[in-house]
Amino acid sequence: MLADTDVGSIITAGQSGVQWGYRLLLLQFLLMPILYVVQELTVRLGIHTGRGHGELIRDTFGKAWAYVSVTGLVIAVIGALLTEFSGIAGVGELYGVPRGISVALAAITLLTIVATGSYRRVERVAIILGLFEFAFFGVVWAAHPSFSEIIAQSIQIPLGNKDYLYLVAANIGAVIMPWMIFYQQSAIADKRLGPQHLTAARWDTAIGSVVTQLVMAAVLVAVAATLGKHSINASLNNVGDISNAITPFLGSTVGHLVFGVGIIGAGMVAAIVASLALAWGVGEVTGYRHSLEYKPLEAGWFYGVYALCVIAGAILVALWPNLVALNVGVQVMNALLLPLVLGFLIALAVYALPPATRLRGFYLKVVLAVSVFTTGLGVFGGLQGLGWF
Repeated sequence: MLADTDVGSIITAGQSGVQWGYRLLLLQFLLMPILYVVQELTVRLGIHTGRGHGELIRDTFGKAWAYVSVTGLVIAVIGALLTEFSGIAGVGELYGVPRGISVALAAITLLTIVATGSYRRVERVAIILGLFEFAFFGVVWAAHPSFSEIIAQSIQIPLGNKDYLYLVAANIGAVIMPWMIFYQQSAIADKRLGPQHLTAARWDTAIGSVVTQLVMAAVLVAVAATLGKHSINASLNNVGDISNAITPFLGSTVGHLVFGVGIIGAGMVAAIVASLALAWGVGEVTGYRHSLEYKPLEAGWFYGVYALCVIAGAILVALWPNLVALNVGVQVMNALLLPLVLGFLIALAVYALPPATRLRGFYLKVVLAVSVFTTGLGVFGGLQGLGWF
């Protein structure tokens, strides 16, 4: 769940604050239960079937649909890795470190972490990295936002504005990502969790849903209270813009350090999760060995796909400038993938779970209503912002 607040999500939250003040803040809280509903279904599928998302789609609906789902995963992971590495490169540039060196160090670190051959060890390292995101709570405290302005603007929702709807779509896409679903279900299968762990896993997911959105809200509020308040028609083009927005409140040295730590934590944990999600997803669909419990030589394809993701993402960001500008666009792309992602998830919850645990009755209607509304708003906002209708 910490990976949900990745670099692209932070940039999206910052852009929301600088362009619309606190008018997108309420959305961050409304997305908490939606995020929980989606990931709880993922937890339930992993625990009661013992299989990853791609494998379950293949066994339930056939290989063709499995390849469709993993194609969406590939697109989402490529976008995610570009945003993660671009964020890390942006932090490096704040300290005068060349882009190539910073992304190379990040890639080497990611490859080393996963080469241990133990899910538990990878999980612990990822959680530690993700906890650095809590630095953003210090940022919002130092910004001293006006609570009266927050309340007043939070209820101002200009749904008739295309630019606003585009950022609504981006924020939705920043919360529900295809690789999160693949990762969480595959991780549960890899840890061999059973029905006795369901309650704990649900609490884990619920706490994560709240924490990850609080981080998003903190970034939005901090930027809205600084750059958004004092600059008319301001925009964020790189991670340095957000860092500069908080510098007056924390000082240049501390401001860059706090922001850099948060971005690196977000980028690294999301890069681990996204890359592993793709390695698991492709392995589940094709049938090759796909577990961190195997050593690299025992599961060559699994570790090879992971390494290829990391290295390719690092090379692209090192050679291709101004990738950070794609961050909001990547989140909108995630929103446009929602019909595919949520469609498979709900279908599996209805047909693939054991009869006693299947999604049905009143809760099925609630999930369908929430999913249709969220998907519709995300797709509509994204297409409106792109000027397609």
